[in-house]
Amino acid sequence: MCGFVCLWNYGDEALAARMIGKIAHRGPDAVEVIRADEASVIMAHSRLSIIGTENGAQPIYQGNQILVVNGEIYNYADLRAILGEGLFHTQSDSETILHLFRSAMPRWVARLDGMFAFVLATPDRIVAGRDPLGIKPLYVARIGEGLAFASELKAFDGIGIDSVEAIPPGGLLDSRDGMRRWYRTPQGAADAEKDADVGAIGRELRLVLEEAVQKWMVADVEVGSFLSGGLDSSIIAALAMRAGRGRLKTFSVGTAGSPDLVAARRVAEHIGSEHFERAFTAEEVAEVLPHVIYHLESADIDLVRSAIPTHFAAKLARQHVKAVLTGEGADELFAGYTYHHAYVDRTRELADELTRSLGTMHNINLQRVDRVTMAESLEARTPFLDRELIAFAQSIPASLKLRRTDAGARDSTGLTTEKWILRKACEDLLPHDLVWRKKAQFDEGSGTVEALGKALQIVAGTSVPLEREEEGALYERLLRQRYVDPELILRNAGVWTSGRAAIPAP
Repeated sequence: MCGFVCLWNYGDEALAARMIGKIAHRGPDAVEVIRADEASVIMAHSRLSIIGTENGAQPIYQGNQILVVNGEIYNYADLRAILGEGLFHTQSDSETILHLFRSAMPRWVARLDGMFAFVLATPDRIVAGRDPLGIKPLYVARIGEGLAFASELKAFDGIGIDSVEAIPPGGLLDSRDGMRRWYRTPQGAADAEKDADVGAIGRELRLVLEEAVQKWMVADVEVGSFLSGGLDSSIIAALAMRAGRGRLKTFSVGTAGSPDLVAARRVAEHIGSEHFERAFTAEEVAEVLPHVIYHLESADIDLVRSAIPTHFAAKLARQHVKAVLTGEGADELFAGYTYHHAYVDRTRELADELTRSLGTMHNINLQRVDRVTMAESLEARTPFLDRELIAFAQSIPASLKLRRTDAGARDSTGLTTEKWILRKACEDLLPHDLVWRKKAQFDEGSGTVEALGKALQIVAGTSVPLEREEEGALYERLLRQRYVDPELILRNAGVWTSGRAAIPAP
């Protein structure tokens, strides 16, 4: 995991060093700036060493080709065996990208399984790619005949660049061939067949989940897990604990006595993890708010609200581990949001909405998780967004994800149960009442909404609660104060798209 900058036919080492300095929090273990001899390219890299900790330094410069990578390639061992161990100079998973490119295999980038963004340069060509759902960020600015790439928007702040755009999820930008999408999210299924074996679907889902968690725990350092006490993070933590890699460290945050802290404590006791928790106050929220907004690179109200508990969780986890598992993606795959209830009798529309929302995660939830965790030099991993799991989950009919249930049934949380098939597939992992616990937004269950209401009054210097419009204006003011060119950031800022119900005001 890391942050990087690449300048192609533009700039110099001083500019690259200035840009990487703005995102050095992404990789405090080492910072390197290299100008290639054979190509008009300068690459800068800040490293958080996770795999190949001893000899995985970047940029990787071999022959007349140079590469920087952010993320993890989880099938790197298989790729090394296929490509030939003799080609490799390091133990880094990132080096597989260089040799896949050199192999000239058809659709070579599609053989990468993981979360990643990279830029690779040859004497006459530059190629930049991003993982299927955009878990890892990658931005590009076009300057005359040149290009500038960076892992975060703030790297471009104050250097005189007017226009920046994100390379799309599953995108590959090639200076020779232009932009193409090498991955597209499979369309979700709507209705189950009359004779569908629901039990078999649940069992297969469980197997795919177990494989995803094991895969996303690959590392040369210890991997922990966020644990909110909700369904998604609890399933991930329970499966990670069963993966047999020692006692898992789990991390939970919230205000004192909040539902998330209580539920997470129960889950941790049930699965046997080594549990850590942190209670935060309204005063602490007020203190960290400018820091969170700056690193989030957005003033969107809902993003900021959900980023606050993520910040405290990342801060806590980084005291113990370098990487954590998270539950992001389950709501989009299995219909977990409250607004999905409106689709309970419209399964085709629900399947289409889930597919749409998966394609927009990079600019909202995944942006929040990446920026806020990497601000604390912590790598966040999202097993629910494993490619094989996405493919299988999208083949499960939407009618098995959001399901009407009898109010008196043992597995009911009301007339409509979200993520029904996921709950059924994993109900043996956790106490029954936690498996079927009614969903709460991260910022609600953690107590953030109430604490934030008080924090906003502290920051604004008022005794009157802020209206939603006032809250948004305050966030934007705090963002503007931290950037030289705030318009550049705001034009590219992540925002919640239509369809998702707004989080209640503090």
